[in-house]
Amino acid sequence: MYHFFKRIFDLLFSFIGLVFLIPLYLFIRLLYICTGDFHRIIFIQTRIGKNGKPFKFYKFRTMVINADEELRKLLKEPKYNNEYTKNHKFNHDPRITKAGKIIRRLSLDEFPQFINIFIGQMSMVGNRPYLLDEKKNIREKDFRVIVKTKPGLTGFWQAHLRSRGTFEDRIRMDLFYSENASFFLDTKIFLYTFTTIFKKSSAK
Repeated sequence: MYHFFKRIFDLLFSFIGLVFLIPLYLFIRLLYICTGDFHRIIFIQTRIGKNGKPFKFYKFRTMVINADEELRKLLKEPKYNNEYTKNHKFNHDPRITKAGKIIRRLSLDEFPQFINIFIGQMSMVGNRPYLLDEKKNIREKDFRVIVKTKPGLTGFWQAHLRSRGTFEDRIRMDLFYSENASFFLDTKIFLYTFTTIFKKSSAK
């Protein structure tokens, strides 16, 4: 019953999100053109889905077009290497573009994932999908628990820590979600995420 109604919820909200996706695409395209960036604005990456199955993950691009190459350069510097090794991300990523800073501040970069949700690869609430390379940093028994659930647009870790905390913190919180997924927990995470985004936007 939980999974049936969760899918109905996902279809409803992803359909609403898709309605806004086309005008949002045009807005972001114009924003990039105004900053002198004429490259593609949809970023596609392979992520780990439910039961460990890979899928194509969509986002609005917020980084430079050659972000992976730039990452390899950054990791040669001890400052960035230490932070990335611990957290698997940067709190202040130098690869983010001028337009990307605006897109992230308004929390618009995740909108294309409504496509992933609508076709059933993701859910509105779940663990954020991991990169393929990150699997080797997760214990096998933990990985099997985490991928029992569909990855989500937002999740327990995403709502509470987001850019803070370590990679181990993320794994711990993802395990908690996968072992305790329910209507109540999903609703709590969804509402907390919504209010956090609203407060962050209002503060700017």
